[in-house]
Amino acid sequence: MNRILFVDDEPSVLDGLRRMLRPLREEWHMEFAASGMEALAILARDPYDVIVSDMRMPGMDGAELLDTVMHRFPRMVRIVLSGQADRESLLRSLAATHQYLAKPCDAATIKATLTRACALRDLLADPGLIALVSHVHTIPSLPDIYARLVEECRSPKGSLRTVAEIMAEDVGMTAKILQLVNSSFFGRARRISSPLDAVQLLGMETVKALLLLAHVFSQLEAPPAQLYSPVLLQRRSLATSAAARLIAVAERADPEAVEEAAAAGLLHDVGELVLAANLPDRFAKARQLAAERGGDVIGAEMEVLGASHAMMGAYLLGLWGLPDVVVEAVAFHHAPAECVHHGFGPLAAVHVAASLVPELTGADPGLEAPALDLDYVRALGLAERLDGWRRRCVTRLRAEGGDA
Repeated sequence: MNRILFVDDEPSVLDGLRRMLRPLREEWHMEFAASGMEALAILARDPYDVIVSDMRMPGMDGAELLDTVMHRFPRMVRIVLSGQADRESLLRSLAATHQYLAKPCDAATIKATLTRACALRDLLADPGLIALVSHVHTIPSLPDIYARLVEECRSPKGSLRTVAEIMAEDVGMTAKILQLVNSSFFGRARRISSPLDAVQLLGMETVKALLLLAHVFSQLEAPPAQLYSPVLLQRRSLATSAAARLIAVAERADPEAVEEAAAAGLLHDVGELVLAANLPDRFAKARQLAAERGGDVIGAEMEVLGASHAMMGAYLLGLWGLPDVVVEAVAFHHAPAECVHHGFGPLAAVHVAASLVPELTGADPGLEAPALDLDYVRALGLAERLDGWRRRCVTRLRAEGGDA
């Protein structure tokens, strides 16, 4: 049974949550606290899976509470449920918050958000890895891309479109901006998968505040792990995004599905960045083991880490509230047949794209390229489409030098 702690200084709000969520008492163990200090006392006695906190509270506000929880109880999922949160409070809470829900929030939305967050934990069996990923609040960017973004944001002639184009080149920036724009605080009626749309919706002033005040973007400073190149990952991710978009367009997917395929292609190996930045020694050991055994990256990661980069990336993106189909594509891009959902979609586009791209950009030295699951493609009834997809991707990517 999942254990959920709700925190709000308004008794009427807590009473309303109790009544609204009473039908879920057979599925969740729920506790209610009227202050941050009371919440911490409850957490000191018993473990909980998720904390849902208001932002504006006397004494210890939501930002301070969630920051404390992040450090003391790093395995917990941390969610803000608040109404009138000012920009300063929101910026203060960014590092410690996985998702944001805006009041009023109906029971169905709360249930869907918390159920999804708890279900994601099944991807990672190691409590240490769960704690590590739950603690991640930013994914490092390549220094040159980060520097270009800072320069553009600080320039009096800075262009929102240029900022959007810079961020769309980077895996970490794209993941973070999609987390923020899909927050209920920004009042979007639909899930956003395009980094260009996300930046334009947030606006220049918000993006500047995120970069220069809240520091939600960072540059990669640690030396890369042996047999690992962030530059090659970036190039491969951009090419996979472009190829996944081409395949989705070729299958006449609707515009939203095309953007989801492109986003999933860009983010499909985001777990590698998480591992390289947070567990460099173990990640390097896994890469070395893969090279020694013929290039089996996933097998080596499972042996050394107990989880693959696909699992790690999907868990983080799911915690951050990115669209389900994007998370699904990241989780299963190496093994699409393991996904419970079948039919053509972003997962199929990304799986095929990821297997085609190394023909043009090359795989990491000593490591094998992702293998195409031909049985999976046949089961979708799309095997005869492979040659056409390959020709489209080869023509496009070679015309652009192998990059998107």
